[in-house]
Amino acid sequence: MKVNYLHIICVSLLIVGCASDNKTQTFTKVYLIGDSTMADYTGYYDLGKDYMKTRYPIAGWGQVFQQFLISDSLSTLKNIIKTDSVIVDDRARGGRSTRTFFQEGRWRAVYDSLKPNDVVIMQFGHNDAAEQKTERYVNIEGYKEFLRLFVNQTREKGAIPIILTPVARNYPWKDGKLQNVHGEYDQAPKDIGIEMNAMLIDLNKKSRDFFTKKGETYVSETYFMNLPEGKYEAYPEGLKDNTHFQPQGATEVARLVYEGLKELNLKLKPSDD
Repeated sequence: MKVNYLHIICVSLLIVGCASDNKTQTFTKVYLIGDSTMADYTGYYDLGKDYMKTRYPIAGWGQVFQQFLISDSLSTLKNIIKTDSVIVDDRARGGRSTRTFFQEGRWRAVYDSLKPNDVVIMQFGHNDAAEQKTERYVNIEGYKEFLRLFVNQTREKGAIPIILTPVARNYPWKDGKLQNVHGEYDQAPKDIGIEMNAMLIDLNKKSRDFFTKKGETYVSETYFMNLPEGKYEAYPEGLKDNTHFQPQGATEVARLVYEGLKELNLKLKPSDD
C-alpha cells in the first residue's frame, strides 16, 4: 500500500496551536529522538525490568550522554546551550523510524514539552531504510518530510533542532576501512540540513572514521554487541550484533556527538539562535 506521507504530516498542523510556557528556565532540556542506537535501556523502556539481568550490556549512546553535558563542559557549547545546566531527556526507542516515531505520538509528547532554547537532537535512518519491515519503512521522500517536520516544529517552539546522520553499523569492512552502509539515508539528512539551514553532525562519517582507526577486531569485540556464550545473564547463548553497542561503544559515540556539538558551537556567533 502506498503511504501518503504528506497527508500524514498535514495532520501535525493540529499541534501548532498548543500553548508554550515562556517562563525563564534555569536549565536546558536536550531531547534525543531516534532509534535503538540512541535509546536508554536502563529502565527497559519504563517497564520496570532489571536492566542488568534482562538487557545488559546493550547501551544506546543517549543512555550515557548526560555525562558529556555537565557544568564543566557547557562552556564549550555556550552558543548552543543558553543555561548553566542541562537535562538530557532521551525519548529514543528501538525499532522506530521517523514515521513511526511521529505516528505513535512520541513526537507530539516532545513538542508539547518544548521550551524556548531547548535542543532537539534527531538521529534516524536505521529503521527508515528497512524496506523488508513495512511496519517501519519510510522511503527517502517520506524520511525527508518527517525530518522537515521535526525541524520546523522545533523552531516553532523557539527550540534548536540538530540533525544527525545515522550512526555507522559495523559492516561492511573493506581493506581495513569501515564502509558506509546507509546510502541515501545518509545523504538525506545532509540535504535537509542544507535546505533548511539547520545544524547537522555527520555522525555516520565520524563513527566510521573512529571505528576504522580502532580496527575491525577491536571494534567488533569491544564496541558492538558481539558477545561470547555464557558471559552475560541476558544473553546466555551469546550474540552476534553489529548494530547495537556495548557501554564502551555507546560512550565513544556519545563523545563523538559531543565533539560535533563543540564544532557547531564554534561556527555560531553569540547572537545566533
